[in-house]
Amino acid sequence: MSRDYPERPIIGVAAVVIENDRVALVRRGRPPAYGEWSLPGGAVELGETLEKAVVREVGEEIGLEIEVLELVAVLDRIFLDKDGHVQFHYVLLDFLCRKTGGKLLASSDAISCAQIPFSALDRYKLTKETREVINRAYQRLEGDSPTIYKTQIISRILP
Repeated sequence: MSRDYPERPIIGVAAVVIENDRVALVRRGRPPAYGEWSLPGGAVELGETLEKAVVREVGEEIGLEIEVLELVAVLDRIFLDKDGHVQFHYVLLDFLCRKTGGKLLASSDAISCAQIPFSALDRYKLTKETREVINRAYQRLEGDSPTIYKTQIISRILP
């Protein structure tokens, strides 16, 4: 199924990988978020569990081995084209994860990646929703239980 103007939503997973007050970020190398910093992840493959998908995607995208701890957020990301048609539609499940091995290295579909101190996140162009997910993950580490679902419809002209 095409990601551009899909027949139905695509299920995606992402990881909030926290290590020593640093979070792993990737700078996207493909639309719809080309050039933007976000959490590492990607689409779930047929027959793949969510946990296996997030482990695979993080390994492929940024070279880290991870342990999935828990679900942090569920988001709709709907990108509309200039005519109001759905160009991209993802249902994203974001997981709090712990690094268990590997070396941080951007793959061919990423421009770059980095482990950013929580205190320095303001220097990176992150969406409001990505910041909220990272904050929720840190809250979960401290034992809080924030809401995990939010809808986001993005209406902007994409190249």
